[in-house]
Amino acid sequence: MSTSGSGSIEARFYSVEGGKVRCGLCPHSCLIPEGKRGICGVREHRKGKLYPLTYGLVSSIHPDPIEKKPLFHFLPGSTSISFGSVGCNLSCKHCQNYEISTAAPGRVGMTRIEPGDVVEYARSSGSKSVSWTYNEPIIWHEFTTAASKAAHDAGLKTVYVTNGFIQEAPLRELGGLIDAMNIDVKAFRETFYKSVCGGRLAPVLKACEVAHGLGIHIELTYLIIPGHNDSESELREFSTWVSDSLAKDVPVHFSAFHPDYKLTSAPRTPTGTLIKAYELAKAAGLDFVYLGNVPVGDKDDTFCPRCGSSVIRREGFFVTHADLKDGKCGKCGAGLNVVV
Repeated sequence: MSTSGSGSIEARFYSVEGGKVRCGLCPHSCLIPEGKRGICGVREHRKGKLYPLTYGLVSSIHPDPIEKKPLFHFLPGSTSISFGSVGCNLSCKHCQNYEISTAAPGRVGMTRIEPGDVVEYARSSGSKSVSWTYNEPIIWHEFTTAASKAAHDAGLKTVYVTNGFIQEAPLRELGGLIDAMNIDVKAFRETFYKSVCGGRLAPVLKACEVAHGLGIHIELTYLIIPGHNDSESELREFSTWVSDSLAKDVPVHFSAFHPDYKLTSAPRTPTGTLIKAYELAKAAGLDFVYLGNVPVGDKDDTFCPRCGSSVIRREGFFVTHADLKDGKCGKCGAGLNVVV
């Protein structure tokens, strides 16, 4: 464990404008006065320089099934050592980790680690990958990139569980450092992003396209909130965008909402709405569509799009059966966009 002070590493992706600094990490492009922090709450302007206050500071460390991210097509059945810090660059009213996403550095218990410690945590837990998750990893850029390099050097894979609200230059720096991403597409309307999340949709869609183009394995999660982002037209447009702008074999996870944080007025997602989303996505040509947070029979299993055989069966976050050969269907050899 390190005893060096946090906030002494200079941030990347910022410029000086007069007496302020302009952060270039996420699309907020915060113009930050001396002594203040950006919207994320963890990047501070000090005497003409920007500092990431959470470098090496973690709030949460836990080994998880990779399926919990959720990633169903990346090292299926394996364990991923998961790390979170504090802060976020969005302000989602339905945040399920608001205790840490809204916390400021020093306000919750934190453990200080070095990039090499990440490797030791992975080895001791028997993990095949390192996941940056629980809060938004984008705002932790300097540490996650350094620690991901250490992980790669040790033969580990790396994962971002992210809202995708990132500018293109820092995202491109993740190419070759981050192997997989689960990206939350929180709705397919700008009005939702503005009123519910304090952000914008367009940069998230662009990030999905750039990450896919970089060869990062991506899977998308769409949390369906009744009365907010659950219309058939919106779900159909989202699924068509995945098919047309990304690829038909990009896995999509539709998840059920439960009331939380500041969005307690919306009800839980009806199973019928999830089934409709599944049907619309399949009609749009998507090969791999999954339903989560509810018992839905075999709709969290992976079927071969060519021969229809059950290739991966799951119970909750655990794989109970896998018929894979080099990531392809064990029966007919069709590609499944699975990384093994």
